[in-house]
Amino acid sequence: MAEPVLAARGLSKRFGGLAAVDGVSLALHADRIHAVIGPNGAGKTTLVSLISGELEPSAGSVMFEDLEIAGLPPARIARLGIARSYQRVNIFTGFSAHENCRLAAQSRLGGGLRVLRLARAERDLDAAARHALRLVGLDPGGRATAGNLSHGEQRQLEIAMTLAISPKVLLLDEPLAGMGAAESARMTKLIKSLAKDRAILLIEHDMDAVFSIADQLTVMVEGRVLETGKPGAIRKSRAVRKAYLGGAA
Repeated sequence: MAEPVLAARGLSKRFGGLAAVDGVSLALHADRIHAVIGPNGAGKTTLVSLISGELEPSAGSVMFEDLEIAGLPPARIARLGIARSYQRVNIFTGFSAHENCRLAAQSRLGGGLRVLRLARAERDLDAAARHALRLVGLDPGGRATAGNLSHGEQRQLEIAMTLAISPKVLLLDEPLAGMGAAESARMTKLIKSLAKDRAILLIEHDMDAVFSIADQLTVMVEGRVLETGKPGAIRKSRAVRKAYLGGAA
């Protein structure tokens, strides 16, 4: 297998005496979906926050291509090509879908308000926004106000915002949360399609979705990696069944 696009090694985060993430290592590869599963409190979202720069690790490293990114500011990490979504939808509800994606696209350029004043004149930003909306199956014109979209469409929009920065790595934190069966099926299909030319780290509680699209799974319990392997091997693991999937040991 080719070298990983992103690799976390011995990643840890302590809050006082609590180890929320404890020595976690994993590797993300292009064209692959790597799912991280585990019970609530296992440290999954903390792990994503360490990779995305929203938390600084207590120990360990995160290598993106040939660059150490652990401890870098989130904006710098995003501009490098690592984008994340959140457990709760994180969009600008008063803006149109297109404006949401255009703002995301220009964030990769930096420059703060000076860039904002030039946004309308930047054809490449508009093109990036339209392309991102098209990829997730939303109207490329993006005229609808984001707050008026359905929950599933808002999730699609949030992912479009991550795509607008042309990422090499997508960090998706429970993208199916709160969805009905039909919306979940559409989102699962979308996530699978987005793995082409990208590495995806997927945090998700919907086990049917996870086992249908993941190429690799890491199971976390109490901040530590319990097991990593292919979906078939994880399904058969006695340790995983006992700790998480609910089967008999």
